[in-house]
Order: sequence, then structure tokens, then C-alpha cells
Amino acid sequence: MLFPCLALLIANSHYIPLIRGMKAGNAKNSVASVCVSNYNKLGAVFIFVKEGKIMQEKEKGGFSFINEQIKEKPLNKKRLVKKALFTVALAVIFGAVAALVFSLLQPEFSNWFYPEEKPVVTIPQDDVTETEEPSQGDIQEASEQKDTQETENDGQQGENGAAENNGSQENGEVGNPQQEQTGETETEQTGENVPDNDLRELELADFQKLQNKLYAVGKEANKSIVTVTGVKSDTDWFNNPYESKGQASGIIVAENSRELLVLTERKAIADAQEIYVTFINDVSVKAEMKKYDGNTGIAVLSVKTSELTESTKNAITVAVLGNSLTVAQGTIAIAIGSPLGTNYSILTGNITSTTNSISTIDHNYSVFTTDIVGSSNGSGALVNVDGEIIGIVMQGYSSAGDENTLTAISISELKALIEMLSNGQDIPYIGLEVTTVTAAIEREYEIPKGAYIKDVCMDSPAMAAGLQNGDVITEIDGDEILTAENYEKKLLSLKPEDTVEVKIERQGPEGYTEITCTVEVSVLP
Repeated sequence: MLFPCLALLIANSHYIPLIRGMKAGNAKNSVASVCVSNYNKLGAVFIFVKEGKIMQEKEKGGFSFINEQIKEKPLNKKRLVKKALFTVALAVIFGAVAALVFSLLQPEFSNWFYPEEKPVVTIPQDDVTETEEPSQGDIQEASEQKDTQETENDGQQGENGAAENNGSQENGEVGNPQQEQTGETETEQTGENVPDNDLRELELADFQKLQNKLYAVGKEANKSIVTVTGVKSDTDWFNNPYESKGQASGIIVAENSRELLVLTERKAIADAQEIYVTFINDVSVKAEMKKYDGNTGIAVLSVKTSELTESTKNAITVAVLGNSLTVAQGTIAIAIGSPLGTNYSILTGNITSTTNSISTIDHNYSVFTTDIVGSSNGSGALVNVDGEIIGIVMQGYSSAGDENTLTAISISELKALIEMLSNGQDIPYIGLEVTTVTAAIEREYEIPKGAYIKDVCMDSPAMAAGLQNGDVITEIDGDEILTAENYEKKLLSLKPEDTVEVKIERQGPEGYTEITCTVEVSVLP
């Protein structure tokens, strides 16, 4: 039965797929049934042989079991346009997002890869001009010249007196030489005989001209004055919101390529949410706190120059900081700002004293007193006849009884402080009140020369380091300290968080002993 099946399979080889799918129980005749039943045994062989033959026939192209024709899809132009528009929209969105991100991060990237140097404000410091003492030879020569001049003057006066007497006697008159000489002097000075009333009016007119010139200097200096306003919002007992404002004068002390720097008192803007600066042309601009000194109470504000119009830039000037170390008693002073509470006021007067000083934490400052009437809340500056600032009005440092006259701190002693604040630097703080041990004190009390500690502030770096009242500072980090000025200058050269070695002389049972203390510099809040 195997061979008939084989013959049947070979003869009908194109039905092999049908036979594969048949089951023995479903066969219609016995031959097919037998073939199906035997297919499982010989199927692999027959399929291999016949399928190989089919493949050969396909390669020859003589036989095709299934013909498949692939039809191309028709082009949908509408769908293609939609896809194109969608792609373009995505590209636009991507470009916009990329441009936005780049514009936001570009300044940061520029600072990372090309860091821009911050503009630095430099204020020249003043030095005391030492006057050379005359030598003994100069004194002797000056004395001889004075004696010679007096002798010549006496001789000339005698000749003039004799000539006048002779002239008077020839005319039959006896005149008073002194009166005649006085008359001649008046004639030479005035050029003609002027009545007393006219002479007095001329002197008053000259005085008024002088006053006008002084006020012109003050008016020009007022271009560097601004009004600083601090705005603070709060609520009352009934939960009603209200705004409180504090005002003070400010001085434009410096300008860099990006901002104006304004010096003012911090008490007027303490705890203010917003700060505004009003210039002389009544234009107000928002300002920011640059830095402040917790010791003196002065602060420096910054105003962006990009927010100023050309008219405002032309209306203002930067103040010229003069040399106040040459100021003496009787020097003419012009008060600008708001000495009486009204800004852009101008008052004139004189310096009445330059010997007063105030001792603050880590610094001593010279104080100028004046005969210029001022308010207890007055602020502003003192300028000289050249329009240069010589003092900053700070009524908080007025002594008892001088509240109604203006008091100012020497500008020369504030220049280093103003420069640091203008550059955004913190003021170093140790926490000492010191004074200079002079040569006289050194001899009389046998105290070592240096900076004598009068007081140590509570919870200060100095107290933490173990410094005490009565110690004498002689050296800081290898630099010799002989005066309080040396101490202040050295301190300003340090930075917060610096650690310095301070050598002191401390008095004990057997005299003074040298001790070294380690102090960590901090910042006064």
C-alpha cells in the first residue's frame, strides 16, 4: 500500500499542502486515508523532494503557485500638507524655546566663560602736610631783615614829617602830621574824598557781593545732592495698611560705568522695603542698598545709570571730596543739603572748632563744629569756598548743647570707608575702642607706646580672643602699631574671616608682659 501512496503523491505533488492539512479520520476514500496515514512517516521525505522540485520550477519560471501583485498607495496631498505644516510648527516652537533659553542663560554663560571685571571706585586718600620748622639761621636772618626794615621805615617817616612841617610853616600854618598822613592814606585808598555814608554803603554792597558768590558756590555744589526716601509698609491696630517714609539728604560721591553711588545716613532708610532717590530736577529713580557701616551709620546706595535720562545726567554732578586735614578754626563753610530739614538749602558760616573728636568702635573721627544754625535731624555736607566737600553733617554726633548748630565729620577720615562701601566691601570689625599712647603719656605713666585699649565690646572678636581693657597693641600680623591711626589703617586692610596675630603689652605685678592673641576678623551687623 506504500507504493500506491507514493505514486499518488508524486503524481499529485501540487496537492501536498492539502494533504498536510488533512486528518486520517476525515479522508473520503481508503487510498486517501492510507496516504494520509502514511504521510506522517514519509511526509518529510516527499515534502523535501517535491518542494525542492517546486523551487527549481519557480527559478525556471515554469510554475507559479501564488501570484501576488503589490499595488502602490495613492499619494494623499492633503495629509502631506498637514504633516509639513505640523513639522514647520514644531520647528518654530523649538527655535523659539531655544532662543528664549539662550537669551536667559547667555549672561550667565558669558560670566562663566568671559567673566567681566567689576568697575572699581578709587578715592584718593589725604595725608597731613607737615610744615617745615624754620632753622636757627632762618630765624636770625628774618630778625635782621625785620630790624633793617623798621629802621628804614623810621627814617622815612622822619623825613616825611620834617617836610610836612616845613611846608606848613612856609604857608603860615602849623598842621598835625598824623592827621595829614591819615588824609593822604584815605585819598590814596579811595581815590577821592568819599563821605562816610557813601563809604558804608559801598562796604555793604561788597559784602552782599561776597555772599552772592558764596551762595553761587553752594548752588553749584547742590547739583550733587539728592533726596533719599525710604518707604516702609505696615498695618495699624485696626489692620489698615499704611506707608511710612523716611527722608534724608544724599551725596553723589562716585560714578562707575554702570551705576551712581550715593552716600547717605542709614537711619532714614532702615527696614525700608523700597528706596527712591530724587535728583535736583525732581526726577525719582529706584535705588538699592550697596553696603552700609554698622559703626558710623553711613550707607552707600546704587542707582543704575541706564535708568537715567540725558536731561538728568546733565543736571547732576559728582561731588568733589576735598582735603579736610587743612581745615582750621575760622574757615568759611557752606552747608548744603537739608541742614534745617528742607533739601537744597544753603547756609553759610565758619568752622568754630576742629579739635573735637569722637571715639567709635575700631575708629576715631575728627568732628567740626560750626556756627551754622541747623536742625537736630539735619543732614547734608559742608563745602569750602572751592565747592569741595570737607565734612559730612551728622547731627547724631553733636555734643550736649550743640544740637542747634551743625556738626560734621571730617571727610578725609571717611574716604577709605566710603571707597570700601562703594565697592560693595564689608567693613572689618574687631570690637575695640583705642587711643594713642603719646610720648608724654609714655614718659609720665611708663606705658608702652602703641594703641591703648580703652574698651572691649561685648561678644566681639576681641573679647573672644581674650583682649582686655588696658592692653596696649604693639603689632598686628608683623606690622608695628604705634598709634590709633596705625591700628585703623591696618584693620581696613583686612577682610572678614581673616585670622590675625595681635601682640599686646599687658600690665602685671612685675610690669608689662608681651602676649600674643589670635583674633578672627568679623563684620559689625
